[in-house]
Amino acid sequence: MTHRVSDMTPARDRLAAARVYVCTDARTSRGDLAEFLEQIIGAGVDIVQLRDKNLTAREELDALRIVSQVCEHFGALWAVNDRVDLALAVGAPVVHLGQTDLPVDVARALVGPDVLLGQSTHSLAQARAADVNPEVDYFAVGPLWATPTKPGRAAVGLELARLVAAEMTTGSAAKPWFAIGGIDSTNIHQVVTAGAERVVVVRAVTEADQPAQAVAALRAQLARRTSQQGAL
Repeated sequence: MTHRVSDMTPARDRLAAARVYVCTDARTSRGDLAEFLEQIIGAGVDIVQLRDKNLTAREELDALRIVSQVCEHFGALWAVNDRVDLALAVGAPVVHLGQTDLPVDVARALVGPDVLLGQSTHSLAQARAADVNPEVDYFAVGPLWATPTKPGRAAVGLELARLVAAEMTTGSAAKPWFAIGGIDSTNIHQVVTAGAERVVVVRAVTEADQPAQAVAALRAQLARRTSQQGAL
């Protein structure tokens, strides 16, 4: 397997080119985290986030070192969820924050100017705030559908994706945003039709019998969106 993106490419350029972002747990019960990452990155995953609330800090550090090694070898970005302290400890290129985590300006003061900061948004007002905040490098919009990975979080529906797509301009100057929440091969066409160019997925890949094939199918749908836009 070869590098898909040179690891000399600046992180912000890799973010701008990203289309598929996968959140995964540490796959402790399977013991196959490294192999899983190799498969999905080879199939086209651009960003990997470790999100596992069942780990101790030491266990999360160990898992993050695996994520770091594999992602950097294959030229993918990788993100730490919530924990700025752990991100600093392992030199993560990306930190993702929820609305109730550290404020973005506080996180930026801690990580410095070079680490990419992402933020979850669940309403048009939050998406607008993230879009204009100079400290936010990308944001996620959702959950479009209810998902067990976020219990108790109401789905925002496809309409929010449509509103964000219509209001947040596309193209090279636009801030990257990702649709998230219950997205899989059966509904990604709806997400694409709503105007999303990038997606975050969890179970559609982590629970797939053939994770690489699942990634390839998602990328194919997103590629159609890009080609359709180019034809306009």
